[in-house]
Formats: sequence, structure tokens, C-alpha cells
Amino acid sequence: MKKVAVILSGCGYLDGSEIRESVLTLLALDAANIEYQIFAPDEPLFHVMNHVKGEVNTADSRNILQEAARIARGEISSLNKLDKSEFDGLLLPGGFGVAKNLSTFAFKGAEASVHSEINSILKAFHQSKKPIGAVCISPALLALAFGDLHPTITLGSDDNIAKEIEKTGSIHHVCQTSDCVVDKQNLFVTTPAYMDDKASLKDIYQGITKLVKEMKDLTH
Repeated sequence: MKKVAVILSGCGYLDGSEIRESVLTLLALDAANIEYQIFAPDEPLFHVMNHVKGEVNTADSRNILQEAARIARGEISSLNKLDKSEFDGLLLPGGFGVAKNLSTFAFKGAEASVHSEINSILKAFHQSKKPIGAVCISPALLALAFGDLHPTITLGSDDNIAKEIEKTGSIHHVCQTSDCVVDKQNLFVTTPAYMDDKASLKDIYQGITKLVKEMKDLTH
């Protein structure tokens, strides 16, 4: 595995990409000597959250790509520039932006739809037999897009989320933060990260590091 496309959904865990998960994902790729390129949709956020109060900031509107560029240090491309032929795999960090900007999972659960461009990209990587890694809430995208294939994924250990995910036809595995779940048939690797709010940074990094290693192994 030489190069991975990373898709972000903003900047901040309540309305975009979870910043720590995003940085740890880039660190894990770098430590494994895997190049990466970062992408995000060039569209408005569903809404902007005040991360101090945990409330919607109705006075503000922001752009997903511009917000994600904060994490990417400006080295980011619009999602419509993502060409699967240039990459060996796809990786999606978590954060509520995945469930609000990249899908409607935050509002509709198992009945949600995936952002049309994200859906097309997921299908393209899957059809090309290139591994897809999904962190935290991002495995919900795999459940929504590929539920009819009954993929094996994890969103941690919450019973309610597991039940919701299994309504899509997906098989949910309980998993510790420091570990990951591999679906060898579909080439999906998933890890819970901050699905456990009290997870330690060390365990999250361990889980993401394992995910990257498993993705690498799936390309051999």
C-alpha cells in the first residue's frame, strides 16, 4: 500500500471531523510509510456547533472543505477531484460530520442516505477491491452503502447503535477501542475510537494503527 485517500467532513467532533482521530489517522499512515491525500466536499456544513456550549450556532455558516483545511494545513482537495485509480485504499476518520454532512445517519439512523458523491467513491473503491478503513461513526457509511452485502463492522460496544446498524443488514461486532474489526471478504477495516467518549488517546491510536496495518495487509 503506497497511497491512501483520506476524506474529512469538517473540523470539530460535533459538526465535522473529530480532530484527534483525524490527526492520529495521518500519523498512523505516516508511521507506516503510506502517502496520503486529503479530500472533503466543497459544500456548507449541515450546521455549525459551539464546541464550548455544545449548542448549534445559528448565526454562523461554514464550508466543509474550508473547515477540513484547518486539519490538513491547507493541503486538501475538493472531493470531486478524488480519482480512485491514484490510490490503494480509502480512509475515513469519524466525528459527527460523517453523520451530518456525509450522510443523514444522525437524523435517520438505519433509514439514512449517504452523500451521493461519497456513496459513489465507496462503491468505486469496493468494486476495485481496494481496502476501506472507517473510524468511529464512519463505519455507518459502510453499513448504509453495503448493507445488502452483510458486511462485518464495528461501532464499539453500544447496544442501541449496534441494533440500528444491524437493521441495514450489516453484522455488528463489539470491539474495544484499542482493536479493530476486519471484513476480509469486503476489505473493510473498522475501529471504534471515540464511539466511547471516555476512550484514552493511547487506545484510540492503537486501534487506528492496527486498522492501518490491516488495510496494508489486505493489499498484499
